[in-house]
Amino acid sequence: MNTQKWLKRFEEAQGRKPWAMVTGGSSGMGLEYARQLAEIGCNLLLVSNQEEELQKVAALLSADNAIQVVAHYHDLATETAADELLAFCQAENLVVDILINNAGMFFFEELTSGNEAKAMTMMRLHILTPTRLCVLFGEEMKKRSCGYIINMSSMAAQLPCPGITIYSATKAYLKSFGKSLYFEMRPYNVGVTTVCPAAIATPLYRLKPNLLRMGVKIGLIGTPQWLVRKAINGMMRKKRVVKPGLMNRYLPPLIAILPKRLVDRLWNKFK
Repeated sequence: MNTQKWLKRFEEAQGRKPWAMVTGGSSGMGLEYARQLAEIGCNLLLVSNQEEELQKVAALLSADNAIQVVAHYHDLATETAADELLAFCQAENLVVDILINNAGMFFFEELTSGNEAKAMTMMRLHILTPTRLCVLFGEEMKKRSCGYIINMSSMAAQLPCPGITIYSATKAYLKSFGKSLYFEMRPYNVGVTTVCPAAIATPLYRLKPNLLRMGVKIGLIGTPQWLVRKAINGMMRKKRVVKPGLMNRYLPPLIAILPKRLVDRLWNKFK
């Protein structure tokens, strides 16, 4: 979809520029969402727990684009994070038209009592907060009969593998939740798009730079720019799911047919 045509139609209908809230907007995929939405002409509310990086990104984007940028430092992995964000927006008179539930974390470890606290943080960050944000900000969008929501799932939603036990389960929740919410929000003219990327070259996975570059070069790893372009285009068209890349099509069924003994051997080798 032509982004400028979309922006013009939005401004004509609403009489103002759209506001987009991007969680995890100070780095990685969230930063790329912020950049591309800024280039389109959306005002930005960037939310992150990386305070220094957040301020730098906000200053850079506001200087390079004719938009408003609000940086809001906040820990999204708490039970009250979503309610506090809504209260902040109401206090600042910020109307969120686009909600990008992007904030996330990753670890590759056997699940034990030693990392249970980290697992609980992941569940709050990937499940509790995005769900509550969809409910709270979705209600406001429904009242206006206008809005867009992106939930960042993952190809891992189809890969229940050892080492990513909690990660794949939380991403599977986001995928199922978003696909169902799409139908509930559709009568109110609110789009819900679930994005399921395969491997993307971001700091989330903590791969060595040379491995990231090699993965991108041979096509196994996509770039944030490529993925976010497809996600925003899908959002504007109110697509239900965006699942780009050949790996999304071929890797999950291939892994699903691996013999359990081979999975055991691979896990014992890499854990």
